[in-house]
Amino acid sequence: MNTKVLLAASLVAVFVIGIYGTYAVAFAQYMGNVGSEGQTGSYTLEEALEIQRRRVAAAEANPASGSGTPYLDAGGVVGASVIAGAVFGGIAGAFFIRGRSGKYAAMGRG
Repeated sequence: MNTKVLLAASLVAVFVIGIYGTYAVAFAQYMGNVGSEGQTGSYTLEEALEIQRRRVAAAEANPASGSGTPYLDAGGVVGASVIAGAVFGGIAGAFFIRGRSGKYAAMGRG
């Protein structure tokens, strides 16, 4: 009986979270700066396209800059993953080693 109630409550919770999740709407970023009285600036689509053209031209002029994501750097994706793995792996290793001995370890093992 309790498992049926728990299953039904869990199912209702999943549906309710799904319904409320649809209310989260992402709004597009406004173009331009907001003035002192709340009005938006005169940042038009043409100005935005011109800025993007300048960015593309600057990237083509300096191909050594790449995408800007240093994958093999310590501050990049792989470097940060290795450092995080080493830190958390060291902590997990310490817990595993300490767990093999002590007051609550199973008798006859280790």
